[in-house]
Amino acid sequence: MKSVLKLSIAIAALLAGSAAFAQTSPVGVWRTISDETGKQKSLVRITETNGVFSGKVEKLFREPGEEPNPVCDKCEGDLKGKPALGMTILSGIKQDGKSYDGGKILDPNNGKVYSAKLTLIDGGKKLEMRGYIGMPMMGRTQTWLREE
Repeated sequence: MKSVLKLSIAIAALLAGSAAFAQTSPVGVWRTISDETGKQKSLVRITETNGVFSGKVEKLFREPGEEPNPVCDKCEGDLKGKPALGMTILSGIKQDGKSYDGGKILDPNNGKVYSAKLTLIDGGKKLEMRGYIGMPMMGRTQTWLREE
């Protein structure tokens, strides 16, 4: 009887572990990686409210000599001059099959707003974040890494 209980516990732990491994939603904290330099840039927390996903900058990774608390000087409207830390840079994203799109992403470095498409890859451990103008083929992709 004890061996059956141990086996049941082991199977339950295995199933729980594999369920946690295969993430099916972009909700969580993501380490952003520059597609130009390959270096980490920030941590972005993606949340979901009523089927709409948004992302806010939680932490910045700065190089020596870089401004430790940069502001979005090139942003327009209410975001102009606001700190990048704490800024909502991803908004209006909705699930569309296996991908998430329909929203926008702001690049605080240049103040430009792009259409955004997110695709979970590698069992949900990575996120392809594509920013584009017009059509998705006319843009660039960053691969973000899941932190939690």
